[in-house]
Amino acid sequence: MSRLSSRHLLGLEGVPREDIQLILDTAETFREVLERTIKKVPTLRGITVLNLFYEPSTRTRISFELAEKRLSADTISFSTSTSSVKKGESLRDTVQNIEAMKIDMVVVRHSSSGAPYFLTKCVDANIINAGDGSHEHPTQALLDMYTIRKKYGTLEGLRVVLVGDVKHSRVIRSNIWGLKTMGASVALCGPATLLPYEVEKFGCDVYNNIDEALDGADVVNVMRIQLERQQAGLFPSQREYTNLFGINKERLKRLNKNYTIMHPGPMNRGLEITSEVADGEHSVILDQVTNGQAVRMAVLYLLRGRDMEEGEVA
Repeated sequence: MSRLSSRHLLGLEGVPREDIQLILDTAETFREVLERTIKKVPTLRGITVLNLFYEPSTRTRISFELAEKRLSADTISFSTSTSSVKKGESLRDTVQNIEAMKIDMVVVRHSSSGAPYFLTKCVDANIINAGDGSHEHPTQALLDMYTIRKKYGTLEGLRVVLVGDVKHSRVIRSNIWGLKTMGASVALCGPATLLPYEVEKFGCDVYNNIDEALDGADVVNVMRIQLERQQAGLFPSQREYTNLFGINKERLKRLNKNYTIMHPGPMNRGLEITSEVADGEHSVILDQVTNGQAVRMAVLYLLRGRDMEEGEVA
């Protein structure tokens, strides 16, 4: 029976290799669906999914909504600006009231780390973490891994460099756990002020010099610099960050020949990455967006614990 070992997807730390492999393999099936003229299958007909976003989101929210609709699920999108949250309603009460309307799955993004885990204690629905605080963003890392595997055929033995705000990035954390589980070598690079305390506990190579980090790398995944961090004095200026850590054409010479450039978006063009690199032939940034739908379709499907039977997806 094709199913994940957990009813929820809260993060990738501690997730078995077999689960990640199953998600990536299942995503390959759904990626084929996205190439059809009619990009819709009846797989989750009768299932109701709530998209509960307490933080602004464009790519992740739309990607999940499209994934749900293409699986024929019924979807509800929740906006805090027009809800009882504005009147002081708690997260627990909001979700319990919504679940009383017979919701089957909840996709949640929240500014507080641990919010998705908290929801698993409040409701019976399957919970999918779409980003919680500085903790994890598992589906982003899964789509990153799927995109890499689609190009190279494997993740085993590849050298992947994650560049940017390691301290606050939930995307980096999920990528670390997922990539290491699948056999990739992971390096982290960023200013010392944007590296977490005891960063070595991640079990990755750590660099403050971008040129050293890029030597012999296969994949560079560039993270968005959150400009609000500059107000906190964590790096002197945007110009200095660009000079010291920005990914430009000159720095690409240090990478392996068949290298790959990635970015989860949204990009600060000219700050963490130049347009020349972002739009270059080795960039898979737009592929990441398309692949995100396939990966999220796979996660939604597998969390329902159903068999992958012939004709069920098609």
